[in-house]
Amino acid sequence: MILRFFEFKKTNLKNKNYFLFYGNNKGLIEETIEEVKKKIHKNIFYYEENEIINNFENFTESILNKSFFDNEKLIIIRRVGDKFLKIIEEIISKKIEDISIILISENLDKKSKLRIFFEKNLFTICVPFYEDNVQTLGNLANNFIKEKKINLSQQNLNLIIERAKGDRINLKNELEKIELLSKTQKIININHIFKLTNLSENYDYVDLINNSLSKNKKKLIKILNENNFASEDCILITKILLTKLKRLLKLKIMLKTNENIDEILDKFKPAIFWKEKEIVKHQIGIWSLEKIKNLIIETNNVELLIKSNPQLSIISITNFVLDTAA
Repeated sequence: MILRFFEFKKTNLKNKNYFLFYGNNKGLIEETIEEVKKKIHKNIFYYEENEIINNFENFTESILNKSFFDNEKLIIIRRVGDKFLKIIEEIISKKIEDISIILISENLDKKSKLRIFFEKNLFTICVPFYEDNVQTLGNLANNFIKEKKINLSQQNLNLIIERAKGDRINLKNELEKIELLSKTQKIININHIFKLTNLSENYDYVDLINNSLSKNKKKLIKILNENNFASEDCILITKILLTKLKRLLKLKIMLKTNENIDEILDKFKPAIFWKEKEIVKHQIGIWSLEKIKNLIIETNNVELLIKSNPQLSIISITNFVLDTAA
């Protein structure tokens, strides 16, 4: 069955086990997953579509084997498409007890076989997540500053909304920075906003770097094709990359004395926002301590190259992030 977001929030999830969340509003999807996790008290496991397609027998064996998990299971599978339809049909046909599955996809058109399957069956729930408009983001921002009792003019709040680039996750991150500042600054002016909040373009840089460190070359190439980075952007990209690499290095060292990665991520300072936690987990699994140290050295060398040869900056950083993702 198909439900709108506001309808899904009111739905009793008891005896509901199969969900499809699709759309471009990644922030709202992640918020909804957090709400589902609170309602469904189960062990949670994360997969990518390709992981299951490439190892389907092992996956089905693990969910059928009762001894594999301690209790009930919530499985979240990201980046799914129509080729996953046969797999989910087979899983549902097995009538496995104590299992819930959330499939997450980007925008699916009306002809999508996966979308049609989830919309037409009464035992499945399909929820589209449309992009936030300015009014929605404005309501979220106003509710936040009222709840936190932050002294901020509407003009300055509008600037923060504009800088969030239409993404509620970006908006949440910027508002949390403002909240921290408000504890020491009674009145927040426009200069504070410019100094504290990120340029909206920086989110493209962060996305670029995260996909490079996650070795998601397909998404990385798409970002490079869709953005026209200027020469002056390249130094900032290396700075952000170095910051993330140093964080990875510190996390890898902390894991030597504490193997509970969730606990480490929760306590890490500066705080890692929930949006990034799964990305960081993935990167920790990819990169060894030695490789991180080497990449820090290489990044410093690229930064020096860019500073000494500005005319080569774009091609240098492009080649570097692509090589990192290889």
